[in-house]
Amino acid sequence: MNSNTFKKIITTTILAGLIVFTFTGCSSSGSPNENDSQAETRIVTDAKGEVEIPANPQRIVDISGNSDIFHILGYEVIGTANSDAYDYTKYPSYLEDILKDAAILGFSMQDTMDIEGILALDPDLIIISNVQEKMYQQLSDVAPTVMIEMAQIDWIEDFKKVASVMENEDAAEAWLVDYRQKATEAGESIKSNHGEDSTYLSFLASGGQIYIFDGAGLGSILYDDMGLSKPAGMPEQTNISLPVVTYEGLASIDADFIFAVGTPDDLAALTENPVWNSLEAVKNNNVVELPASPYFIQGYSSIGRALFLNEVEGLIDGISN
Repeated sequence: MNSNTFKKIITTTILAGLIVFTFTGCSSSGSPNENDSQAETRIVTDAKGEVEIPANPQRIVDISGNSDIFHILGYEVIGTANSDAYDYTKYPSYLEDILKDAAILGFSMQDTMDIEGILALDPDLIIISNVQEKMYQQLSDVAPTVMIEMAQIDWIEDFKKVASVMENEDAAEAWLVDYRQKATEAGESIKSNHGEDSTYLSFLASGGQIYIFDGAGLGSILYDDMGLSKPAGMPEQTNISLPVVTYEGLASIDADFIFAVGTPDDLAALTENPVWNSLEAVKNNNVVELPASPYFIQGYSSIGRALFLNEVEGLIDGISN
């Protein structure tokens, strides 16, 4: 994968977990099904207009990147595009257990998917994002298809809207309450053990570029959810694209602890750079190195975020002991 292609994925993938439905919902009655029993349906308004969908879909194919949210809400998808960003043929490790029975149809930031694979699954509801807009009509001929708009960087708002389209706001709110409590507790524990004013930085190293996690990915877990402090000198993330800095720009960010995400080659190149080795966090051995798969996209998944909360303090303790 070349640098330009990867950069394109980075500036769009950010939204694999960061997606928004615009809709209104109401109940209606559909036509009798093949067994002459009444099939309940309802109307949602998506990016393309009004769509009649099953009130209680049983065979959901999701290629929008929201399969983890469907699981939280009590729905198991039969087809997914929540594949690993570095290997589209497998699930990211944090979703292996919940998606093990779903067919992988591609990667959520691809504009086309395995249409034959979708057909073979005989879905009663298909969820796509605007990335796959050119497939909309073709998929609508297969089953009711809802097209969603990709959000910017407010994952909680997106989570709630996905729940609303499935009419399961209560389950979403219960999950979010539990998540917020765990995030607060994890943040307070880290502050207590590693300093109230310590600062934290996370970034992706890829192809010689440094992509800073701020308002999305791991950065939003550290800052927004856990309440940890940002270092001075950080570029601000204002849209879906991760801010990019040079090594010199990285040196101007004064972080006490660093989470460096990358492939083995990317991390090796990082550690060979003299500017990197001049950083105080590096000299103090306060760097957590994390593999690009799955940590690049883990912070864009609701389930991935929750799992990161469970391990983040152990990761910091592991370099401090």
